[in-house]
Amino acid sequence: MKNMMIYGATGYTGRMAAQHAHAAGTPLVLAGRNEATLATLASELGVPYRVFALDDAAAIDQMLTDISVILNCAGPFMRTAEILMKACIRNGVHYIDTAAELDSYRLAEVLDAQAAAAGVMLLPGGGGSVAMLGSLAGHAVNRVEDPRKIGIALHVAGGLSRGSAISASKNLTVETFQRVDGKLVEKAVNDIQQFDFGNGVVDCFPVTLPDLITIWKATGVADIETFVHVTGDGFPQGDLSALPDGPSEEERRANRYQAVVEVIGADGTIARALLDTVNGYTFTAMAAAEAGRRVLEGEAVPGFQTPAGLFGDGFAETIADTTIVDL
Repeated sequence: MKNMMIYGATGYTGRMAAQHAHAAGTPLVLAGRNEATLATLASELGVPYRVFALDDAAAIDQMLTDISVILNCAGPFMRTAEILMKACIRNGVHYIDTAAELDSYRLAEVLDAQAAAAGVMLLPGGGGSVAMLGSLAGHAVNRVEDPRKIGIALHVAGGLSRGSAISASKNLTVETFQRVDGKLVEKAVNDIQQFDFGNGVVDCFPVTLPDLITIWKATGVADIETFVHVTGDGFPQGDLSALPDGPSEEERRANRYQAVVEVIGADGTIARALLDTVNGYTFTAMAAAEAGRRVLEGEAVPGFQTPAGLFGDGFAETIADTTIVDL
């Protein structure tokens, strides 16, 4: 066992992930671009830190000499994922991130063979909706003999962090996708469907989630639709850089997340299940830290992997007080 590096450790999610990883006894090195904030957090946790940007490949390589796993918490991931994934492949380091952006997962697909040949694992979405929805979908798929279609909806509650809002604004797309016969195709944005998260049915709008890639990879089900129901303040307007760091602990406790899945089998059999968990930011930090700990201890498979595929469909239920119940 060597060390896990958390890059972007002083961001909203990175800081929480570092605290959870440290509490679990994971050997840590904090990293990022801002020495002042890194030094403060490193002093609080009693761990080393390294300051480096991502514009010098040789400098990055030098920083990874005693690192076995990188947890990338530095968004927007369109700016960091490719650089760090390729650095990991060069240096024999496993890669995890907390991305909610489709591009990171497409990139992992492209780099799959190269990573596998190097003995390196790429695990984008080690926490967040990918870990939640992957576990939920896998649970329901196991109840259907010949699953053919998955519809899954996430209930997002509470406000966004500054980093999430900025990342989302830079990754807005006019295209909404679904998976049909194994391929990503455009879906009508007005195809609103209703799901019940435990308090009656509500409208959910179609959205392009990375689970269109990860659920397909983990389950092999070729038709997948992803939806979101949002309660809270909605998407913030104005100068996003002026937003607070993220929801307070009190706000996170007041806004739990839920998800619902419906799996349809070839014979018309329908299996439904509901996931209830802590706030998405809390879950993401805890799940990413736990994924990093497990990978550092040897739970790794070279190439592009998903949390549910790697750790099993029960992974989400190991995080906080997450539950999955059949409907």
